Amino acid sequence: MIEALFGSGRDLDEYQMAARGVAVFILALALIRISGRRSFGQRSPFDYVVAILLGATLSRVIVGASPAIPTAVASLVIVVMHRMLAWGCVHSRWLEKLVGGVERELYREGRFNERQMAAALVTAADVLESNRRQSGTLDLAGVRYVFLERNGEISIIRDRK
Repeated sequence: MIEALFGSGRDLDEYQMAARGVAVFILALALIRISGRRSFGQRSPFDYVVAILLGATLSRVIVGASPAIPTAVASLVIVVMHRMLAWGCVHSRWLEKLVGGVERELYREGRFNERQMAAALVTAADVLESNRRQSGTLDLAGVRYVFLERNGEISIIRDRK
């Protein structure tokens, strides 16, 4: 009965692929719950790895390119590794820096930090664009600091006046 419902191998009809899609959707939800909100809430490069790997791995189950149970187990291992690394990052600043990176100070009190900008592949135009989006102004007057955050966003810190 299970083989009739889900099929086997690559010779699947539309109903079997639909049934696999439903099963993989439920499995993916369970894996995301195991992984925690972090993997889809904060969206750091570390977290994107899990999302991409889960999508790539679980899609193979739907199309019958890989056996379902071993692929589901591989997906669970990916999620558990993510969870363990996240736990390790909470307890080790060194591991957090290694896995998540560090923020970069791009601008301070009227001066761009060219070295940090070059290392992060960020231009002055990128900083000005972020400033326009966040504050609606065309220049950096009143800006004290600009940081490239670990998740890739640019933060603008204005003078308090």
